[in-house]
Amino acid sequence: MKTELEKAIKERILILDGAMGTMIQRHKLEEEDFRKGAFENHNKSLKGNNDLLSITRPEIIKDIHRQYFLAGADIVETNTFSGTWIAQADYGLEDAVYRINYDSAKIAKEVANEFTDKPRFVAGSIGPTNRTASISPDVNDPGYRAITFDELVGAYKDQVNALMDGGVDILLVETIFDTLNAKAALFAIDQVFEDRNEKIPIMVSGTITDQSGRTLTGQTTEAFLISLSHMPLLSIGLNCALGASLMRPYLQILSQKSPFGVSAHPNAGLPNEFGKYDESPEMMADQIKEFLDEGLVNIIGGCCGTTPEHIKAIAELAKNYKPRIYNF
Repeated sequence: MKTELEKAIKERILILDGAMGTMIQRHKLEEEDFRKGAFENHNKSLKGNNDLLSITRPEIIKDIHRQYFLAGADIVETNTFSGTWIAQADYGLEDAVYRINYDSAKIAKEVANEFTDKPRFVAGSIGPTNRTASISPDVNDPGYRAITFDELVGAYKDQVNALMDGGVDILLVETIFDTLNAKAALFAIDQVFEDRNEKIPIMVSGTITDQSGRTLTGQTTEAFLISLSHMPLLSIGLNCALGASLMRPYLQILSQKSPFGVSAHPNAGLPNEFGKYDESPEMMADQIKEFLDEGLVNIIGGCCGTTPEHIKAIAELAKNYKPRIYNF
């Protein structure tokens, strides 16, 4: 699969899927959906812990993956954005981490294997956790940290091993707001590769939090790239916070300076006052056309607010363009 992926990214712009959470919200799930068959007696509320649905309602997650593949996605992400013990500690489910990641990878791969028209890939989604290694959560104690680098490494190692056991083709370290967290994830991945004597491609995607062009911890786009360029990556890119139009100047920087592929999966615009995303598939595709006209990307998809309809519009557009040229 690694060889097929390397071949595919040279030949065409690869399409990443859209938002998992947006699609899950359409089902209007209740507490029992997050407990079914596994966590009925758990002593904390589990509603909203979407990663659990890979265990309790796998048919929903499979259908979402299938819809994105049918829309034209080459790559779907596993339902594991909160798949570390750090994130699952809020629900008292640290012990469920292996199963969450393994089951999520397994069902995504099963759906990918249903499609034989072209190679389809599964990216193991590795989220940033809900703690930061660079910033104190206590304004009265700026030296305090809620997590250590070693704890992050251990949590990420557990997640990566389970994702690889489940059969993912790619590891995607995404929505990075703190590069130190991302460094812990990449260090963990490197250790897992060494332990397993096995390597798979790595994608990295940061998030620019506002129009200052910086991550939450203050790095510029170029600094973010330089900080992570020691790893041999399949791609480096941006996702989430900004819609496509506001993301473009920062993608231009990555495109000019990155020795790797460049990816983008923006939100469907900025959220409205109700937290909803208003950009239609056509509106979003029109903005992404500028990325393609300028040859900025090798991988394109969607983040918050995007649906199979958005991905279909993007895929239909992208097939008319060549991928960004860089040194492989």
